[in-house]
Amino acid sequence: MEYVNEKLEEFNQFLDGKKVAIIGMGVSNMPLLDYFYDKNAKVTIFDKNSLSDEIMEKVNKYRYEVEIGTDNLLKLHGFDIIFRSPSALPTTPEFVAEVERGAILTSEIEMVLKLAPCKIIGVTGTEGKTTTTSLIYEIAKYAGYNCFLGGNIGKPIFTKIKDMKPEDLVILELSSFQLMGMEISPDISVVTNVFPDHLNVHKSYEEYQQAKENIFLHQNNDGIVILNKDNDITRSFSKLAQGKVVFFSSTKQLKDGYVYDREDHMIKHCVDGKCKDLLYKDDIKLRGIHNYENICAALAATETLTTENTQIEAIKNFNGVEHRLEFVRELDGVKYYNDSIGTSPASTIAGLNAFDENIILLAGGSDKGLDYKEIGETIAKKVGTLILTGPTSEKIENATKIALIDSPNKSLDIVHCTNLEEAVKIAKQKSNSGDIVLLSPASASFDAFKNFEERGKKFKQLVNEL
Repeated sequence: MEYVNEKLEEFNQFLDGKKVAIIGMGVSNMPLLDYFYDKNAKVTIFDKNSLSDEIMEKVNKYRYEVEIGTDNLLKLHGFDIIFRSPSALPTTPEFVAEVERGAILTSEIEMVLKLAPCKIIGVTGTEGKTTTTSLIYEIAKYAGYNCFLGGNIGKPIFTKIKDMKPEDLVILELSSFQLMGMEISPDISVVTNVFPDHLNVHKSYEEYQQAKENIFLHQNNDGIVILNKDNDITRSFSKLAQGKVVFFSSTKQLKDGYVYDREDHMIKHCVDGKCKDLLYKDDIKLRGIHNYENICAALAATETLTTENTQIEAIKNFNGVEHRLEFVRELDGVKYYNDSIGTSPASTIAGLNAFDENIILLAGGSDKGLDYKEIGETIAKKVGTLILTGPTSEKIENATKIALIDSPNKSLDIVHCTNLEEAVKIAKQKSNSGDIVLLSPASASFDAFKNFEERGKKFKQLVNEL
């Protein structure tokens, strides 16, 4: 007998004739245009920016209403359901007013969590969530699951709910923006770590932390949450968990959980104080302690889904994530790495700590309102040449120079550039055989690129043209 998702059927019937607002025509909301037309919903699109020709073609075909401009939300009145994009925060006054009037405020990802008929694994954190999500996905596929990958990674999957079966698996990477206001949590949740980030958007660090909590806060007693024991914030989350808590660590010996032992370089699974060796660091293609922590988190998330042997084989075959410490090429004995996904100081610190060689660091970009003190200290210890571009250049340079006061014998060359092309050329000039050239900006990309992916692809193109 063919499976029927009754919750999805009920939601589709609810949409018939309803007034639907789509806020922001980003990637996550584009598939909704066809979907809502098929369900006979009355759609209005709201966006600050003009719409692409592709979207306008559908708008005209389906006779949707459109409100464009910085004041577009002034017309947000009388809607039954509002689908917000991740960047449109639920605290927006116009959303609050509509919800108070009776509208439903939701998102593509929240509806996946509510309507998917199968087990869902969600991953969040300031750093490491893309690698951890990808590892979980690879382990699950290796184990034979039919998997749906979504959220911040992969493609929008709301319109794929109709294809999901109870025995399938949904794996989601979730940002703080997606988690804000969420009233449902995945069955298995992972929080890799929490550091200050996106403070140019969130009203406070506390709001950012509270958003992260939503990934496990609404679990029941059957839920599982995997937390980083080494991070003060994630460790404190354990007090709020309703279900089972599993810790991972690279600095502590756990009675129960997953550990990367820095002395013998082994990833281990500990149960009742007895630890079993699983993976030696040289068996893994990924570099850096932060990646061994990500592996521990992925092992914990998939522990109940498959065997240890399957987990181990999948991890051994995992090549890493594009734009995260991605090896580009070796030229004249110099190795070039693309870490464009390093959009915060904490992420770049993890990248720098993955190498023991002399590093030529390409950093700088648009400002997210973050503190650069700690990365200045790491640059002073690890970097031989610092090449800076973008609005955060001065912040990074000042933090580095302050740190260098305590290291008077350290020589560090600091160069400012106007763009990435110039930075790559200077990196080649400054590097010697045995060095590492690392693009890890510790900043967002929006000063010169539409996202970190575009920045990373440009870097790879420039390096391969050298």
